[in-house]
Amino acid sequence: MALNFDICIRGCGIAGRTLALLLANQRLRVALVQTAPLGPEAHSDVRAYALNSASRQVLQSLRCWPEGLAMTPVLQMQVLGDHGGELHFRASEQGVEALNWMVDVPALEERLASAVHFQPLIETFGHDAIDKVKAPLTVICEGRASRTRAELGVVFDVKAYDQHALATRVRCAVPHQQTARQWFQSGASQAQADILALLPIGGANGQEVAIVWSTAAAQAAALLAMTERDFVQALEEACHHSLGPMHLSGPRAVWPLQWAHALRWAGALPGQPGRSFVLASDAAHTMHPLAGQGMNVGLADVAELAKVLGEREFWRPLNDLKLLRRYERARQADVTTMGWFTDQLQNLFAQPGAPWQPLRNWGLSAFDKLGPLKRWVTDNAMR
Repeated sequence: MALNFDICIRGCGIAGRTLALLLANQRLRVALVQTAPLGPEAHSDVRAYALNSASRQVLQSLRCWPEGLAMTPVLQMQVLGDHGGELHFRASEQGVEALNWMVDVPALEERLASAVHFQPLIETFGHDAIDKVKAPLTVICEGRASRTRAELGVVFDVKAYDQHALATRVRCAVPHQQTARQWFQSGASQAQADILALLPIGGANGQEVAIVWSTAAAQAAALLAMTERDFVQALEEACHHSLGPMHLSGPRAVWPLQWAHALRWAGALPGQPGRSFVLASDAAHTMHPLAGQGMNVGLADVAELAKVLGEREFWRPLNDLKLLRRYERARQADVTTMGWFTDQLQNLFAQPGAPWQPLRNWGLSAFDKLGPLKRWVTDNAMR
């Protein structure tokens, strides 16, 4: 097996393939090693990601940005509380073409896989080669259940939520009008609020939405076990029949939710002189999906890592730990801030009853009226 690679990337997901293409553009030889799908990655047919402007620019630079019905610009977002609170975001108020873009995951994966296939500086290996391919630098993009991270003894600090996410797709009687809708509402147990998101897909005139329903673990299991008819009825009631009658158009997938981060992102590979590792994307951190920023943070990781490697001093090798610390420092602050923000929102809506319910709903409505602050927060989320 050829060992003349500059970098080995473990993980062939969106982040791993994007990084491989960015590095190949720097004339680096890249080994891309497939790892077995875990958790929600096994259900890619129902996922859709809300990608921001920075993620779009990265993918456009690689000519991998999906077009047509696989990409839906989001023009407005409605956030509704569980006691009358409301918050609205509009692209027109921000002076931008879209708040973000809902991207069909299978379509994006297909474009990235095709680009990797036609890039001669990238060689792809199967899962059986995971321990055989060698390079000065190994980038771990295996996802939150990364085997390599565990083998290296990197501590992954996990805060598990008493919630699971259920994802699926439904076709609606009423067009989505390029509007993302999100409800924070009392859950079945009344111990915390469910978070239900209806995300527009299928193009500007589409009538299909991607569902992400964060709810108590027992309720998620019950929703998964329901007949299609009962599930759709429960969904229609939860979203207050906002898009009319619905029909299930994809399978249902469920996975546990957590906020987690690795305590170190880079280091030397034990017993292997001259070789180092670095973590990226879900192998380095995960967060609650309520803000829809997980994939944006992951793509920002690989873009920053490619930038740091591309701008290194000519005499500094790829496995230099001082170099890798630059990447770690550049990303950890942003990742920690976003993780903390989503965790605090989740905690706020996990509090049952008075005084939390009226207070948080008042906060939603009050924030909606704070024009300059609202525009600043929205602008930072879109970058």
